[in-house]
Amino acid sequence: MEIRIGDLAKRSGCEVVTIRYYEKEGLLPKPARSGGNFRLYGDAHIERLQFIRHCRSLDMRLAEIRTLLSLRQMPKQDCTEVNLLLDAHIANIEERINDLTNLRTHLFALRGKCAGMRPTESCGILNGLSRCDCHSQVQNIETETA
Repeated sequence: MEIRIGDLAKRSGCEVVTIRYYEKEGLLPKPARSGGNFRLYGDAHIERLQFIRHCRSLDMRLAEIRTLLSLRQMPKQDCTEVNLLLDAHIANIEERINDLTNLRTHLFALRGKCAGMRPTESCGILNGLSRCDCHSQVQNIETETA
């Protein structure tokens, strides 16, 4: 079966521009070309695009997906590297969750600084943003590591 890029986009729910980007990045193999120079895709492209989209839905980066795709090409190799990749991805997600939890705590504290209608010059949120020391902490860390 050979289909054009528009049909592949419809079947996969993926934008044409994204399909071309994945091709450019080497995640999708180059398709065959018709006599009129149209891209022609097959079942392998559909399956691979579904794999990529599933990985992206798990918030995997393109480099991680590229590694997984290359490991799929070695079906007899043990899956230790796959497990390590996923463990690292989970650790990254946990770090992001912690960062977002800290952000939420900071935003709730900031929100608590202004409880009513008052002139913006006395708004606790705006004043709190002006006196925020979180950026100085980041600068101190950057200075220490430089």
